[in-house]
Amino acid sequence: MRKISRILMTTTAVATATICAAPVFADDVKVGVVTFLSGGAAGPFGVPARNAAELVIDAINKGDLPAPYNTAGLAGNTIAPVYVDENSKQKNADFQKLVEKDGVEMVVGYISSSSCKSIAPEAEKLKRLTILFDCGTPQIFEDIVTEPHYTFRTAATATMDNVAAARYLMDTGADAGRVAGINQNYAWGQDSWRDFSASLEQLAEATEVVTEQFPKVYAGQYGSEISALLTNRPEVVHSSFWGGDMEAFVIQGSARGLFERSKVVLTAGETAMFSLAKQIPEGTVIGARGPHGDLAPESDLNTWFRAAYKERFGSEPTYPSYKMAQALLGVKAAADKAGSSLQDDVIGALEGLEWEGPSGKVSMALAGGHQAIQDTAYGTFKLAEDGSASLVDVIRYDAGCVNPPAGVKSLNWIKSGFDGATCN
Repeated sequence: MRKISRILMTTTAVATATICAAPVFADDVKVGVVTFLSGGAAGPFGVPARNAAELVIDAINKGDLPAPYNTAGLAGNTIAPVYVDENSKQKNADFQKLVEKDGVEMVVGYISSSSCKSIAPEAEKLKRLTILFDCGTPQIFEDIVTEPHYTFRTAATATMDNVAAARYLMDTGADAGRVAGINQNYAWGQDSWRDFSASLEQLAEATEVVTEQFPKVYAGQYGSEISALLTNRPEVVHSSFWGGDMEAFVIQGSARGLFERSKVVLTAGETAMFSLAKQIPEGTVIGARGPHGDLAPESDLNTWFRAAYKERFGSEPTYPSYKMAQALLGVKAAADKAGSSLQDDVIGALEGLEWEGPSGKVSMALAGGHQAIQDTAYGTFKLAEDGSASLVDVIRYDAGCVNPPAGVKSLNWIKSGFDGATCN
């Protein structure tokens, strides 16, 4: 039996331990949990996700969750997590080790879209149930694994984020005649900008893209890109930057007056709301890649999650925490529905499943029941009277308004004028 290794929740300490496992007993379900535990993405993304996994797994095992999750375990079997650092140059080899050496019965993980593009085919090849909890590129099931069996994604795609962002600008009366983008030069950033700019073409009476900036992921310094944005004088700047890149852009861009000259939309900005409350300029449009964090609807489950997370870790849960909780509760809902934690039974129950997470209803509606959709929301950043971060002018969008219907590719749906969309 392995000794329990307690990973301290700081990026530096976590970096010293790539893998740690809980003790395993006869009726345990071994679950690989993969997230950034070192590097620039760990602090704002990976560690909050791991924190949520630790919290929710403990609560599942003890039966301490609010109804309908107040029975212990996955169909009575406790979860034994094996934590793995996503910040690795050998992600496929790490996945293979989880399956073939560590003997996990499922894997829940992956923040980066590049990780998911590599892991989804590997999961199908190794025939191991894999839950992608965060990555956003629509390519996973539209182009890469078009007939998934073992791979699921319990979070919506970038299409939802960017259709909703464009709708929010229109619904709040923003001037969008001159638009620019600064997005990371890989699948996530490219797809995000594609869907946002295509959505504005459908929704705005007249819009012109004045510059598109695609720095490499994790670049960290954006002086030349910010200069290009300032020179081209856009009314709206769109960015899907996340993690440390997003934080660096906020600090550098606000220092040079970009946020005062343009309406800046940060589709993944919620993770910096509290840590950079004094640096994010008021008026910035903030998304959370779903109705997560401060955008989550009121419910007993959300109240429990926020209170339990803050008590245990001393900070508010941000959207990576919510999305990890959402994935694990989806697994529990499927196992409890099937009355079994065996892989084939969980797969059968998870296909097309609907369940409630701390962020509300999740529906596995796309990709033959393997891709989730959900409602979403956007808000505008404002400091409250006490100096704390808050979101105002929040607008919620139904899942059917901002996600494509089954069987239709995201870009085709946008270019059709959002055919079949159901918006309130």
